Formats: sequence, C-alpha cells, structure tokens
Amino acid sequence: MITAETTPEQRFSNVPPSGLRCTDVFADTLRGYAGVKAVHYDYNQGRLRLIYDPEVISPERALSLVNEAGRLAAGRANQCAARRENGAAACALCALQLGQGLGLDPERVAFRNGILEVTWTEAVQPVAEVEELSAHLPGREITPPRLDERRIQGLFTILTAFLTLTALLLQRWDTPAPIVNGLFALAYLTGGWFGLLASLEALREKTLNVDLLMILAALGAAFIGSPAEGAALLFLFSLSNTLQAYAMDRSRKAIEKLLDLRPKVATVRRGSRLVALPVEKLVPGDIIVVRPGERFPIDGEVISGASEVNQATITGESMPVSKQVGDLVFAGTVNGNGSLEVRVTRLAHDTTLARIVQMVEEAQANKAKTQRVLDTFEQYYAFFVLGAAVLLIVIPYFVLGQPFYPTFYRAMTWLVVASPCALVISTPASILSAIANGARNGVLFKGGVHLERAARLKVVAFDKTGTLTHGVPQLTGVYPLENLDENTLLKQVAAVEARSEHPLGAAIVRAAQERGLSLPTALNFRAFPGRGVEAQVEERHWLVGNVRFFAERNLPIPTELQTRIQQLEAEGQTVMLAYTSNLSGPEAGVGRFVGLLTVADALRPEAALVVQALKKVGIERVVMLTGDNERVAARIAARTGVDAYYANLLPQDKVRVLRELRETYGSVAMVGDGVNDAPSLAAADLGIAMGGAGTDVAIETADVILMSDDLRKIPYALGLARRAQQVVWQNLSFALVMIVVLVVSTFGATLPLPLGVLGHEGSTVIVVLNGLRLLAYRGTDTWLFQQKPISRMLRQFSS
Repeated sequence: MITAETTPEQRFSNVPPSGLRCTDVFADTLRGYAGVKAVHYDYNQGRLRLIYDPEVISPERALSLVNEAGRLAAGRANQCAARRENGAAACALCALQLGQGLGLDPERVAFRNGILEVTWTEAVQPVAEVEELSAHLPGREITPPRLDERRIQGLFTILTAFLTLTALLLQRWDTPAPIVNGLFALAYLTGGWFGLLASLEALREKTLNVDLLMILAALGAAFIGSPAEGAALLFLFSLSNTLQAYAMDRSRKAIEKLLDLRPKVATVRRGSRLVALPVEKLVPGDIIVVRPGERFPIDGEVISGASEVNQATITGESMPVSKQVGDLVFAGTVNGNGSLEVRVTRLAHDTTLARIVQMVEEAQANKAKTQRVLDTFEQYYAFFVLGAAVLLIVIPYFVLGQPFYPTFYRAMTWLVVASPCALVISTPASILSAIANGARNGVLFKGGVHLERAARLKVVAFDKTGTLTHGVPQLTGVYPLENLDENTLLKQVAAVEARSEHPLGAAIVRAAQERGLSLPTALNFRAFPGRGVEAQVEERHWLVGNVRFFAERNLPIPTELQTRIQQLEAEGQTVMLAYTSNLSGPEAGVGRFVGLLTVADALRPEAALVVQALKKVGIERVVMLTGDNERVAARIAARTGVDAYYANLLPQDKVRVLRELRETYGSVAMVGDGVNDAPSLAAADLGIAMGGAGTDVAIETADVILMSDDLRKIPYALGLARRAQQVVWQNLSFALVMIVVLVVSTFGATLPLPLGVLGHEGSTVIVVLNGLRLLAYRGTDTWLFQQKPISRMLRQFSS
C-alpha cells in the first residue's frame, strides 16, 4: 500500500458533493492499471490510498503511476462540472479555489448557467507532491564517477616493472644487497598492493581469492632467495589485472559515455526571452528550444515545430524518426533540420538516457547463473589449492625426505598454475560485453541471468496488439441501428470510452475528435478487462464491449446482428457492440442494442521476416496470443507464419497458455508492449517489452527491454545471447585445458615459475579478449532486414 497526501490548498473543499470531482476521474484512472487493486481518495483529509500487487508493480512504479494517472485523468475529463446548490453567491469563491487547487490560471475557470466549468490542460497533476517524491526515489541518482583505480593500477604496474629491472641490473653490477633488496621490496609493494587489499577484504569476509594465492607464491619465492621471480610474478599478475580492468571498462565506458552526449546547458524560454540554464536546473514544465543539429539536453514533449530526430543512442534505430507536436524526445538524441520547442517532462537524473546507464550498471552487477556458480566454486577451489600447496611442502620434505628448495619451489609454482584466474574471469568478460553491445543497439538486458535465459529459449510467444501489429487501431466502421445516425452513436460511445485505458477505446475517441464531436461527460465508469466498459452518459446507461461481455450479462444478441458480426470478423475486423437503457422514465431499465463499431489494427511489415529470423537463431516454436476473436487471430497468424495461435484470451488465460507451452516445449519468452502484458511478462521465463523508451512500466516489468518498436531487435537479442553463451563455453573450456596443461607440466616437466606465471596470466588475458569480441557482434541475419522491399519479395518468391 502507498499513501500520498495533498496540501490544504490542493483540496477541492468548495466543490459541491453532488457534482463530478476531478478526484473521481483520477481514482477511476488509477484503477485501470494492471496491478492496482483499489484506490481510495479521502476528499476531506486530502489523502490518496493506493493498494497494489507488489508482484506486478514495484513501489517506485506505484508512485509514478499516481503522476501518470493525474496527467491522463486531466486529458480525459475535458471538463469538470459541479452543480450549484446554494445560489450564485457560492460560484465565484468556488471557481477561484478550485482553480487554485488544480494549479490553473483564473481565466480557465468559469461559472455559467449554474455550471462550474474548469478546462484542464495536459500539464495538470492533481497530486503535485507525488511528482516531487518520485523525482527523488532511491537508486534514481546517477552516482558520481569514483577515483579511477585502473589508472593508478597501471601506474603501479609500470613502477613494478621499472623497480624489478633496476634491481636486476644493480644485482649484476654487484650493488650492495640492502639496496637491491630494497628495490625488490618496493616492487613487491607496488605489484601486490591492489591484490593485498583485495585479499584482506576477502579474509574479512572469511573467504579466499586468487589474489592471495599470487601474493603467497611471490612471498614464497622471496623466502627461498628468488625475489626476482617473485617480483616478476607480481608484475605479470598486476599487468594482467590492469589489462582485464581496461578491457572490462571498455564495456562500461561504452555505456557511461552516453551521458557525455547530453548537453550541459539548455536554452530555456522565459516569456519572450531565451536564457541558458544548466540541465540540472530544469524542472518539468520548462520550455526549451532545440535548434537544428543540436542534441536534446533532456526528455520532453514537442509543443511546437517539426523535425527528423536521430534516436540511435536510445533506441538503436539507424534511420531518423519524424517528430511532430505531441511526440516525445529523449536526452542525447540529435535534432535534424527543424527547430523545436519542447516541454520538459523529466528531471535530468531521471531521463531515459540516465535510466539506461543506471540499468546497464545494475545489469552488470546482476551476475549470471554460471558466474555465480564459478564464484562459489572459486572459494572451495582456492582452499583446495592452498591446502594442496601445504601438502606439497610437508609430505615431500618431512615424510619423503626430499630437499627443501625444489620442494618449496614446486609448491609455489603449483599455487600459480592451479589458480583459477582465467576460469573465474571467463564468464563476466563475455556477459558484460554482450550486455554493453545490446545496450548500444537499443536492447537492454536487466542482468546476466536474463542473457543466459535468452540463450536457452525454445518458444517465443507474441502478444498480437502492439507487438505483431502497430498497436494503434483505427476505427473502420460505425453501424448504427434504429433511428440513430453515425455521429450520434459515435459521440455517445466515445464519451464512454474516453475514460478507458484500452487501445480500441482510444481509437474510437480519436475518431470522434477527428470528426469534431463534442463529448459529454461520463459518470460511474467501470472497465472489465478483455470484455468491455460501462458508464452513465446523459441520463442513459451504456454498455460497450465484445460478444463475451454481453453473454456474461445474459443479454442475447439478435440473430441478424450475430450474422453481421460474423461477416465483419471474417474480414479481420474487431467488433464492439453498443447497448443502452434509460435511467429514468417509463422505460427505465429497458435496454436495446443500438449499433456496432469495428476497429482494425495494421500488421507490422517486418513481422513475417522476424518469425523466419527467429527460426534461424534456433527458436523451435513461435506462437501468437491474443484476446481477439478466432477469425482475426487466424488471419494475422496466416500472414505472419507463426506455428500456432491462441485467441479469445483474457490476461489470466495468457498466463495459463505460457505455462502449458513451458511444460510441452521448454523455456518460453513472452513479447509484449509492457503496458497491458505485465502478468504474462512476469509468468514467462523471459519477458521482452517493446518500445521501452519513455515507458516506465516496460522498464519495471520486463527482463529485456527493446527501446524501439522494432521487431527485428528480437532475433538480434536472442542471437547475441546465444553467441555470448558460445563464447562463455569457449572461455571455460580453454581455461580448464590451460590449468590441466600447466599443472601436468609443473609435475611432469618441472615447469619454471616464470613460465608458469606467463602461461597463467596469458590464458587470463586471452579469455578476456575473446569475451570482448562480443562488443563487435552485429547479428547473423542482418541481410534479411537490409534488403529493399522489392529484393525481399523476389527472394521470398524464388524460395
């Protein structure tokens, strides 16, 4: 449960209780989100009580939902009307205080003919304090850069080499032993400093690490009078760690440098003046001006102008995207030839760009299962290596009577060659490179564990609406019955759907607005997910929904109407029925069907090619899940080439189907838009959300986020995951073989300590470099998507 309070000025205490309050619309809007169980707004105390399911949405998401619902409610309830109860004397004060409570100019509040009218803008947020809370949530801040230890470690490595070479030269020139030994001691200090710190930290946690084994081997070499070999060991070990750190930083820096793309200063409009302000000073609502060729300094919404924007840094799209009034733009992207005015929608530390960097950092810290197993293995293995070294000294020297020097020397060599450096680093080197590659191309894995799951997938399930289709349905037909005309039917149904979250309802509202229809206010709105909606409009009760919606209410559909529905569905249309009844008068409660409305959603042109590409990367079965009827589903399935489809599914039905697919075929991925698919994304082995740029719910619910709506990113992501798995196994195999070879050489061929060090550190560097190759991965089926449409058609025809 989450509770938010409003200030006394935000309480609309003078709104008569008989009228429609903005808080009613606000609470109704919140109830429309997946995971929200109940919403209670205490009108007198100004407290909002939100009860939600923590398995579906996080506390952070719950807070942001309040803000988002405030904006949506403001847009949906175009006018808030409160009827006068105590005469005209109450109107002026009521209008003024309500306007202040909503944060509106007095000019937007008017009282006419006994009706108080308040016109809202999209910027209105009834609960302003929650916006401030969500802007300062833990974990949202981008941590400042820490001291660059890699550079210091590199400097220490150079000093170690210099001190060791100097000591060796002075030793050849018969320099006094204290000077030579002092130089070796300094070389030990610089070469082993970071390893010593890491070892002490591990010992404090009652564990062992590889660094301790190296330091003990170097000290052992000094103990038996071979300080030069010990110094060489620490130099090579330090050099190897420096190269590893440099290589791993390439993965991190590739992402962190994205923040450098964001300008430090923004041009802000202040009335008629333009002023330059640091990006950190911008607040939601500020208007910034972005000239042609400039980068956007912050996330926002275009309010004036048109341009083409290069969004490659965020979504991975290679082609510029057209931006018009109302479109979102993101920090770090590049404006084209048009000048734009943008309203700021996020603080600097909460932009999509900043969240990408933060999420990749968290993903890199979220270890893959293989890595966690190796970390556990490292602890036991380190104890084994150290214990074996002790036995290699004690048994030959004290039991078998062998000379101490060669016995101790062999034990120190064992400490080096048996250490699992290459084995331990093999997995993170590959995983981090793959995560960084994906992020640079608009594919965000939330951790190594999800990358591994992506590599083992057997089934990919697509939600239809917004995934295989564009997700922006269009109203294709209005069929009134009785004596209604099209506009009258559309006006009434659009008034009901104006409070709905469903894309089909949005299509109806958009069509009504395009026709210039003025929508009346809907009261007592209720939504039934996957079925329909109901509300009261102008003293009439309305039901709008699919066939199941009315069957559940025992409202029989006339035979001729059923025939018409089947015809329309056969054409691929989604049909909604409109039913109404009077609330008063002699015919109160007597209802009738008054019309049909049809909506269709366009298939994405690349959908069929993506299904083919998924087969090429190793997916055994591709299926489609939809709440649409059988005919519409069959038509889309035939055009995309999926192996199977499941129609007429409610959200809980999709979860059930995913479980059945997992039991039959193996690991299942669910691909959805991240808005209405939260239960399915959570139920699948891997949840993939499309269009994550600027969509909080997608980032919160999914395991993999595609920052753009490009379906082609899915086979790319799965191909990258499978390639990463191959590289991990290559590294593990090579590291194990090298350990075996070096150990056998130590006991079978008396391998010198310097060669053991060289083999050990060399194998570590090799596996790191092999993992870095994933940074250059570009996919195996890029030709499938780079051909021109005519070329694709010819290739498909010839095949």
